[in-house]
Amino acid sequence: MRRLYTALFYAATPFILGRLAWRGLKLPAYRERWGERFARYATVPDGEGVVWFHAVSVGEAEAAFPLIRAFRARHPGLPILVTCTTPTGSARIEAVLGGTVAHVYLPYDLPGGVDRFLDRFRPRLGVILETEIWPNLYRECARRGIPLAIANGRLSEKSARGYGRIAGLVAESLAAVDLIAAQTPLDAKRYVAIGADPRKVAVAGNIKFDIEFPAPLREQASGLRETLFPGRPVWIAGSTHPGEEEQVLAAHALVRSVLPDALLILAPRHPDRFQEVRSLCYRTGIPLRCRGESLPCESGTGIFLLDSLGELRCFYGTADVAFVGGSLIPQGGHNVLEPAVAGVPVLFGPHMFNFAEIARRLEQCGGARLVADADGLAATVVGWLNRPDTRSEIGGKASAFVDENRGAVARVVELISGLLPGRLDSSRTVDT
Repeated sequence: MRRLYTALFYAATPFILGRLAWRGLKLPAYRERWGERFARYATVPDGEGVVWFHAVSVGEAEAAFPLIRAFRARHPGLPILVTCTTPTGSARIEAVLGGTVAHVYLPYDLPGGVDRFLDRFRPRLGVILETEIWPNLYRECARRGIPLAIANGRLSEKSARGYGRIAGLVAESLAAVDLIAAQTPLDAKRYVAIGADPRKVAVAGNIKFDIEFPAPLREQASGLRETLFPGRPVWIAGSTHPGEEEQVLAAHALVRSVLPDALLILAPRHPDRFQEVRSLCYRTGIPLRCRGESLPCESGTGIFLLDSLGELRCFYGTADVAFVGGSLIPQGGHNVLEPAVAGVPVLFGPHMFNFAEIARRLEQCGGARLVADADGLAATVVGWLNRPDTRSEIGGKASAFVDENRGAVARVVELISGLLPGRLDSSRTVDT
């Protein structure tokens, strides 16, 4: 089955490159570094014995940063390589980790590229964040004796069903994995159901709870608020998607009918859509200011478009209320802990299947509320903006929820460190 998968991947490669070129019309970075997609790294020095972390895009990279820092603190002498597959993830890795790690794109899962990648960096350990299963890469790591771990592993019901349709290929791939550090018992159960060896599955918790909102970032957020929109009631919609911005903008029109001074910070998930969302905002007739203009909002400005990279977490800290996108449409939601750790009360829609457990628990503790549609979103935003004491109480519960659930990073570092001396054999298990 793996041979069929490889043949289909080869056949699809021209279409994949065509999509990169098309996306590059809006975001030129998609048209760059194509050689790295096939493990041709002209400007990267040879590595030897790296510990390799893979975070597919920006969300996984944000989760990986505390893990990488903690691992490096425990093993300061080991060189680290971080890979991803998107320009936004790459930009964030370079901004946060800079020259402290090697960084390249992970090549496509084709035999030639996989061989060149492993020959070039010769990893002593591979750590894959969340839900990434690459049959050729995993098989070659196993053949070379490179231990593999899936860290912060999660499987939604939808993903588990999808993998179940190619059960043989998935089971063969997971046989090459030495450790799966799952987020929850349900995730662990789903991994076993799709073919993972239960002796190599541990429940370690969600490393996203180890997110920080340190004092310098809090001060930066406060300064931005005073500079850009002082004295305004502010709410933010972060990581929004097509079909969702329209609902958010409709909600904002309702909010402004009650609170004319209210300002919406709108942050689309994908930078190649900035121009599209800018046009949507203009069509509302509500005065717009863009972050890229580097100018403060005027008194009549009603929308602030966050058309920049790497600033969402900081801007969550500038707001009085936060809505987390990907949730009013069937996208699965995004990380509600980013506003929660800043002490900002959180709203999300009904489609949170990628963060179902965290969203449920955050709502249960009183730090968040589920809204069904634009009307519900507007009503809750108005209610919270009008009640500072209530808002403060909800935000406090949100940040306390994050604090109470920290610790997964330390557990995962302990687990993956156990792989460093050598590969787990078939008789060895992990502590759960």
